[in-house]
Amino acid sequence: MSDWVILASTVSGFDHAATRHKVLGTRDYLAKPEMFRGARPNIINLSRSYAYQSRGYYASLLAAARGQRVIPSVETIIDLSRRELYDNAIPELEDSLNKGLGEKASHAPARLRIHFGSCEDQKLDKFARLLFDWFRAPVLEVTLKPGKWCQITKIALLPESKLEKEERAHFFAAMERYTARQWKDARSRTPARYTFATLVDANEELPPSSIASLKHWARIAGRMGVAVEPIGRKDLSRLANFDALFIRETTSISNHTYRFARRAQQEGMPVIDDPVSMIRCTNKVYLDEMMRANGVAVPDTVMIIGAEDIPRAADFLGFPMVVKVPDSSFSRGVSKVGSLEELKKLVAAWLEDSDVLIAQKFMPTKFDWRIGVLGGKPLFAVQYMMAKKHWQIVRHDPGGRPVEGGFKSFSLADTPPAVLDAGLRAARCIGDGLYGVDLKETDDGVFVIEVNDNPNLDHGVEDAAEKDEVWTRLTNWFVERIVS
Repeated sequence: MSDWVILASTVSGFDHAATRHKVLGTRDYLAKPEMFRGARPNIINLSRSYAYQSRGYYASLLAAARGQRVIPSVETIIDLSRRELYDNAIPELEDSLNKGLGEKASHAPARLRIHFGSCEDQKLDKFARLLFDWFRAPVLEVTLKPGKWCQITKIALLPESKLEKEERAHFFAAMERYTARQWKDARSRTPARYTFATLVDANEELPPSSIASLKHWARIAGRMGVAVEPIGRKDLSRLANFDALFIRETTSISNHTYRFARRAQQEGMPVIDDPVSMIRCTNKVYLDEMMRANGVAVPDTVMIIGAEDIPRAADFLGFPMVVKVPDSSFSRGVSKVGSLEELKKLVAAWLEDSDVLIAQKFMPTKFDWRIGVLGGKPLFAVQYMMAKKHWQIVRHDPGGRPVEGGFKSFSLADTPPAVLDAGLRAARCIGDGLYGVDLKETDDGVFVIEVNDNPNLDHGVEDAAEKDEVWTRLTNWFVERIVS
């Protein structure tokens, strides 16, 4: 059976010659779930209506329940049901639209129709792809208000049946391009059962995994029947072609990595990092509250919301102390201050960009422990040494490249039990994915500094002690969730 199945309200009225894929009536799809039992086809829902509780709506809803990927998803149907639900996408979309229109913004058409991320006006290709990244649907109709700055007044799902006759050739050509999946053959004797997407940016300065490390994983996964394919930030529309997603870019809920994670979650595919973990781990205020609520030891902390909190932080923590922007990463947005004047100056500057800061007791150590946790179980243990002549593991010199300290890998069996236990308890507060828990081992005990949702995982570093078992377990984590 074809990998793709087209759902149409009426099979008899559908142009079967326009597609090579199987066409099925929406009624039959809803009434006969046994038709695809044991199979995982990709569904393109071309029903006449996507209105709430219509057959088209239920087709997308039940496709998700049956473990099948469907376009449009129920989430997309709901997102486009009211302007306030997609309003946050408008600024980025309008910017792309106006760049494409250029000087012709005031003469833009009243409506644009986008077919599978493709527009008949090639100047608007980037806008069409971006719109499809936001709202993956067969046909999207965008209502415009032309002017010096062309405005988007409405985005709506449009049933294929409402397309004009002259539009259909473009629509079916776009559908053919979209469904022409290009899988890379796994370089192994074992046929690939699954294909995992790995989101990477080859130009990132401090990526969580190097390209060489990901190639090493691909070789191990290939022997297990899994193909690994790198994708980039422009490949969101292709994500449904894969079985799982491993994000290997620095994550942020304000950039494309969150959008990828959210889309993967909507598609029902296992993803590291998942959106909830991103939200929790990228904010140090949340982490501090969560750790304390679950009895996990953390450094003494004071939340700074305004200048009135500075004296309390100084009295409680003393100097030096560490001040952090809640969503900082890779030692950025983290500073040590040695006096009240330094604290006042730093807080005044940082509160211009963040409504909340946190100050923590300074705990000097020669290294930080990191415990890798996957699925609630320990994966690796590493000591990261402080960068030379610095108090952090990464030193960011103005205008220069980041300087990192050395490392020492430990087998899980040789890791101090107290460190391992603290790492596991901290990670389990967050979720079931992959986490890197940073800890300080002091005379007063073991303290959790933070939990990273996309920890470093490099060949020869984090896997130096446990070897390929690290990558094998990572692969199995995804596979177990695909088949469950």
